[in-house]
Amino acid sequence: MTVVRRRLGQGDFDMFAAAHERFATGKAGGRKLSLKFIDLSGVSMAHRILDDADFSGSILEGCNMANARLERAVLFGCDLRRADLTRACLRRADIRGTCLQGADLSDADLTQADFREGVIAVPHETRGLASARHETRQGLADGARFAGATLDGSRFDGVSACKADFTDCSMRGARLNGANLKDADLSGALLEGADVGGANLAGARLCGAILTGVAMDRARLDRTDTTGSLREPDAATIARAEDLYQMALDANAWAESGGVLGGPAILDGEDLRPLKDRLKGLRLSALSAKGACLAGVDLRGTALQGANFDNADLRGALLAKSDLRGARFAGALMTKVDLSGADVSPLPLGPTRSVPANLTGARLRYASLAKVDMTRAVLTGADLSGADLTGAQLSGADLGEANLDRVAGLCPPAVAA
Repeated sequence: MTVVRRRLGQGDFDMFAAAHERFATGKAGGRKLSLKFIDLSGVSMAHRILDDADFSGSILEGCNMANARLERAVLFGCDLRRADLTRACLRRADIRGTCLQGADLSDADLTQADFREGVIAVPHETRGLASARHETRQGLADGARFAGATLDGSRFDGVSACKADFTDCSMRGARLNGANLKDADLSGALLEGADVGGANLAGARLCGAILTGVAMDRARLDRTDTTGSLREPDAATIARAEDLYQMALDANAWAESGGVLGGPAILDGEDLRPLKDRLKGLRLSALSAKGACLAGVDLRGTALQGANFDNADLRGALLAKSDLRGARFAGALMTKVDLSGADVSPLPLGPTRSVPANLTGARLRYASLAKVDMTRAVLTGADLSGADLTGAQLSGADLGEANLDRVAGLCPPAVAA
């Protein structure tokens, strides 16, 4: 039996959405939005505040939901085929039994979202829920685009996502039990601690993916390409962590004593992942970590003036509010790095001389650069595709030949070519 859904046009939706926004922001006259089993295909919801809204069983095919706020929203059993959800916030959203075939969720925040199979009560055409039938619906995301999205802690159990694009996305701690990821592209994905037990990864591409803590032996791996993937540190690397930490403490003493004690840390080529957050907040001026692996390392609030990270792996690293004046990142891998609020401006060397930060050729895809100070930074040839530059200071920055595809928040007048 075909379910007949009432059609709702743009004007009526805008009226309901405005009332919901008043509700969500605590203003008078607000009303929570509940549009169940409604045909909303093609409606624009872009930039709308729709947190906690309920769209259960509705048709949202081809909807423009780019940059919409849908935190904790109920999209249970919805038809979201070919919908545009780029940069949408869907944290903890209920997406069970939803069809996302061909949808674009690039750079969306899907942290702890639930994509699993769901059982939905479909109301009778004339008697409503009094004669409802129950349907079990599998999560479908075949051919969907999740490039650069954040899926940390999401529930993807049993979902079919054949040929889906997960390139450069973050799936830390995601549950992918029994998911069908056949021929999917997970190149460069951050999968630390993800559970892939029983998942079908046949023909999937995981080139350059971070697979720390991932038990791949329980997944189907026929023709799976894991070339260049990053696995867990070996025993020797873990044992060396204490020596590296002591070197960092000596460097901190050198910075705090004005050069009397200790000396700058030389950590070129080292794997610093076992240190996790132990370097956070230290003073590591003039640190040299060329070619080092710092993927996922927490360096928030760390003083790193004049540091050298040329060709280092900083994918998913946390550098928010750190002091990186005059630092070097030439050729560094910095996909999904968090540099929000960091100081990446020139380092003063005297009354009339300073050295700008150098990020020539750095890969900053889907990086968080909100409110970063990159005054006069050299970003020649850098890949900033999908990065968030909202509120960033780029006065005098050199962006010659940089990839600025799908960058958010960029202010062209403030940028020097």
